[in-house]
Amino acid sequence: MDYIFEAVSPRLQYPGIALDNPHGVKIAAGRMHAIIGPNGAGKTSLANILARGWNFGLNKIVGDRKNLSIKVLEFTDIHTLSGCRDTYYQQRFEATMNDDMPTVGSLIEGKAGRDTWRTICNHLNLNDIESKSLNSLSSGELRKFLIANALSETPNVLFLDNPYIGLDAGSRQLLNDLLQRLSADGTAIVLLLCNPDDLPEFVDFVIPMSQCRILPTIDVKSTGVDAARTAVGKLFATRTLGEIPVGERPTANFDIAFSLNDCRVCYGKTVILDHVDWTVRHGERWALLGPNGSGKSTLLSLVCADNPQSYCNDITIFDRRRGSGESIWDIKRRIGFLSPEIHLYFREARNVKAVVAAGLRDTVGMFGNEPAHNIEIAARWLDAFGIAHLAERRFTTLSAGEQRLVLLIRTLIKQPEMLILDEPLHGLDAPTKRLARTAIEAVTARTDATLVYVTHYESEIPSLVTKTKRIEKIKG
Repeated sequence: MDYIFEAVSPRLQYPGIALDNPHGVKIAAGRMHAIIGPNGAGKTSLANILARGWNFGLNKIVGDRKNLSIKVLEFTDIHTLSGCRDTYYQQRFEATMNDDMPTVGSLIEGKAGRDTWRTICNHLNLNDIESKSLNSLSSGELRKFLIANALSETPNVLFLDNPYIGLDAGSRQLLNDLLQRLSADGTAIVLLLCNPDDLPEFVDFVIPMSQCRILPTIDVKSTGVDAARTAVGKLFATRTLGEIPVGERPTANFDIAFSLNDCRVCYGKTVILDHVDWTVRHGERWALLGPNGSGKSTLLSLVCADNPQSYCNDITIFDRRRGSGESIWDIKRRIGFLSPEIHLYFREARNVKAVVAAGLRDTVGMFGNEPAHNIEIAARWLDAFGIAHLAERRFTTLSAGEQRLVLLIRTLIKQPEMLILDEPLHGLDAPTKRLARTAIEAVTARTDATLVYVTHYESEIPSLVTKTKRIEKIKG
C-alpha cells in the first residue's frame, strides 16, 4: 500500500483541540477514505491537523510534506475565497448591493479555459456558472463550485467536509462519479461524514471517531460497505426530545399565509422565477422541492420580506397585499426562518444560550444583551434537546452540525405563526436529525403553525406535511 503520510502520535493537537490517536491514521494515494462520527466528534479538527498541523506541538506525522498539495474544503471557505467577509445573507437578492461582489469567472481567473476545469464543470452541471456573481449562487451551486475549484487544483490529498449536503440526488451521483475518477487518477480523497448512510459504495477505508478519539481504521474492501455502516452506526447514540417549554403565542388571525400570483424574479437578463403561482393557507404544511438552482431560496425570499422584487409582484402575506403599508418587521415577527445562507453568514461569537435567546426577538443579528428571562427560556430549550452542556460554549467553537442544531432551536423558540425551514437538517447526524424532526413536528402541531419545508432528501420531510410544491430550473 502506497501511504502518502501517517499520523503516529498517540495524541494529536491543534489550537484549542486535542485528539486521542491510539491506533494511528494513514492516508493512501488513489484511495477513498471517510472520517465518520457524530456531530462534535472531532472530524474537522482531525482534517485540519492532517493538513496543517504537522509542525504544531508534538504532532508526529510521517511523510514528505514539502512535496504534497493538501487541501481541506469547508462550506465557510467561500468567505476566504471571495475576500468579502462583510456580506450578509439577504445581499444576494438586492441587485444594487452586489456591484462589488466578484463573479465566479473573476475568482477562478485562468482556470475557465483549462480542460481540467471544463471537465469538472461538465461532470457537476456547472457549465453556466462563470458569469454569475458569487452570492447569487444557490447553496447547492455554491457547494458544487467550491468542490470544482478545489478539484481543479489537482491536490494530492483533498478533504471534503460533508460534501453531499445541499446537493440534489442527481448532483450527489455526479459528484460520486467524479470522485471515483479522481481517485483512480491517484488523488487521495477524504470525506468527512456524519451519517453512515452517506458512505459511498466505493469507499476504501473508514476512520471512525467518537468524542475526540480516533478509533481503528476499517478496511471496507475486506469487511464490505454494509458491515462498515453497521459498525460505525453503533457510535451514534439514540437521542430523545425532552419537554419543550410551551411559551406564549398570539392566536393566528389570518386565512392566507401567503399567495404568489404569476410572480417573476430576474437579475438583468437572468430569469430565476417566471409565472410562479402558489397559495398557502393558515395551518397548511407544504414541502417545497426542486433541483439545485431552481430558485427555491429566491421564492422564499419573496415571502420572508428579504427580496425587494416582492414590491413589483402580486404577493399577499398574512392576508395583506405586499406593499400596502406593512413593514418588513411586521412580516418577520410572525415567521420563523432558517436556511443554509443564514448559517453561512451567522458569525456571532456569543455563547450558545445568548444565541438561542435572541430567537425570541425578530432580528437576524444580535444587538444588546439578552434579558435574563429569555436566557432562562433558552436554557430550558437547550436542555430539551440534550445539549445543555453547550450552553456556555462560544457559538463559533461548535462543530458545523452543532451550530445548525443551535440555529434550529433559535428558530423554533419563538414558536411563530409560520415556519419556513430551508434544509434545516443540513450537517446533522442521523440521531440528531430524528430529534430535530420530532421537535419540528411537535412545535408545528402544538401551535397550529403553517409550515414550508425545503429538502433534497424526501425521507426527511416531517410526517405532518400533506402538500407538495415542485419547481424546476429555468433553462437558457
